[in-house]
Parts: sequence; C-alpha cells; structure tokens
Amino acid sequence: MTVWICKTCGAHHPPGDAPPLGCAICLDERQYVGANGQEWLDRDSLRTSHANDWREIEPGLSGIGLVPTIAIGQRALLVQTPAGNVLWDCVPMLDDTTAARLLALGGVKAMCFSHPHFYTGMVEWSEALGGVPIRLPEADLAHVMRPSPLIEPWSGDRLDILPGVTVHRLGGHFAGSSVLEWAAGAEGKGALLVGDTIQVVPAAGWVSFMRSYPNLIPLPAHEVGRIAGRVAGLTFDRIYGGWWDKVIASDAKAAVARSAARYIRALD
Repeated sequence: MTVWICKTCGAHHPPGDAPPLGCAICLDERQYVGANGQEWLDRDSLRTSHANDWREIEPGLSGIGLVPTIAIGQRALLVQTPAGNVLWDCVPMLDDTTAARLLALGGVKAMCFSHPHFYTGMVEWSEALGGVPIRLPEADLAHVMRPSPLIEPWSGDRLDILPGVTVHRLGGHFAGSSVLEWAAGAEGKGALLVGDTIQVVPAAGWVSFMRSYPNLIPLPAHEVGRIAGRVAGLTFDRIYGGWWDKVIASDAKAAVARSAARYIRALD
C-alpha cells in the first residue's frame, strides 16, 4: 500500500490504497490547504524524483534537505557528539545514499523536533536507521499523522538527549514547540536550533514569533515575553533556523532579547 504524503506540509500518513480525505496538520489554522484543495504525493514516486541534499555547516553539524524542495522546504540538522548523533527535525524523504552515510557515522541515537510541521517522514527515517527513538512532547501528540511504536513521548519543559544536547519546550507556535541547545556549537560558545519556534527573519540579527507564519496570526505579548525569559537562561551565541539561509551567526542571544522587546512594543 502507498504511504501518502501531504504536498503542502510533507506529513506522512498511514499506508493505504487511497489517500486520506485531508491532512489534519494543514486543516489547523497554523497551516493551510491550498487553492487547489488537498493534494497528495506518494512515497515511492518521490523516491524516484528527489534526492537528499547533504551539507556540512560547521564542525559537528550537518544539514539534510531535499532537491528539488517540496512542502515548506525546510532541512533537518544532524548534531554529532562523542556520545552519539541526534537528528533535529526531518524532511519528507530519506534516500539510500543518505541512510548509508548516517549509519556509517554511527547512526542516530534519537530524533527530536521543533514542532509538528517538521515531523514529515520521521517514522520512515527511524525505521530505515534501525528503529531510532522518536522523542515527541506529549503536548503535540495529537498532531502525529502516522503513529508508530517508535514514538516515545516526553513531558515537562526540558529533555536531556545526550551530554551537551538538551531540548527545551518553549511553546508559542505549538504547545510543544521546542528548541535544541547544543553546547559545543559555534566553536564552543553554544548554538540554538530553533526550527520556527523562533523564526529567523530577513533583517540581519532579528527574529520573530508567531502562532501561524503563513496566516500571519501573532502570539500574545505575554507569550513572547515568557518565551524570551526562558531563552535568556540558555547558553548560545548562534541560532540555526529551519531553512538553509535562516542563521544568526553570532550575538544571537541578544538578537532574541531585542526582537522580543520590539514585538511586545508593537503589540502594546
């Protein structure tokens, strides 16, 4: 049976002879169904028309995207540490070359995520890599489109994945929206991997915060203030967003603080 993939968000759905009636992620106000209605891709066709795009970003960090891009065009990040590797976020397809490369690097100890729009092909990736634990916050389990026993929920606001690799649940965009704090990143100054829990914007040195980015639904000022307060307690100098060009290379902690202050002033 075919694994059906939402063309708009890239979420995998359970195998079936026919696609589902709709994608619950895209029917939510934070995403959208396009003017042509719900559209689907099948996994097998995608594997013949697309390939993974692997890029070395900095020592210990690689990005994995898709060419050509589909859905919202994000890329995953592989964090390599002496204790093992962690995959942050996901893309809708894993090709054989990339799977072999990941296994040659020691495999992946855990998969974790910024938010449900980046869950995409997580079950397929986990299975292909030998049953990697998929760590998802309990707050967002309702947004899992393809259930699997490989999913391991976590609760609370902090998850220590490996030494020097910690996931923090900040909320905001989704109840379970999270960031990954990587102590060894940015030449030991620390890096924050944010997906779009915190969105790196085109203006250099600025970020933003939204309930829905495509539909331009803001977050309340008190939520932005709460998120900024949590981030102030983390250690990082660099931010990696959910796309290749979404990076603040240095002084990123100050960028979050001033961006939150600007956002709150605008709402007030």
